[in-house]
Amino acid sequence: MKRHEAREKAFQTLFQIDINDIEPVIAINNILENDKNDAFLTYLVEGVINNKQSIDEAISEHLENWSLSRLASVERTVLRIATFEILCAEDIPENVSINEAVELANKFGEEKSGKFVNGVLSKIIPS
Repeated sequence: MKRHEAREKAFQTLFQIDINDIEPVIAINNILENDKNDAFLTYLVEGVINNKQSIDEAISEHLENWSLSRLASVERTVLRIATFEILCAEDIPENVSINEAVELANKFGEEKSGKFVNGVLSKIIPS
């Protein structure tokens, strides 16, 4: 599975977990159906879950006139994945994480989701 596809499946998995509060293994299995699991997919899902508090704090610090709880689930989930990559995945260039996040937001979110996600993530990148 290519990383782009793994990110998309990680998004769908984490979105399910956020909405339905189900176990990660069950959510991954629901998304994969008959596909083989992927190490990068698991890395993203577990990484976001295990670092959720620090990820949410980083996102919250860079939201203007918004709270994390007020964000749509699509934007919140995309931001969590990309923030995890930016803060924890040293082998992934920050611009790749942002571009992938914008694509996911544009695909699954509303018309302005990609632009919003790009703006927040641009502020999260460490100086």
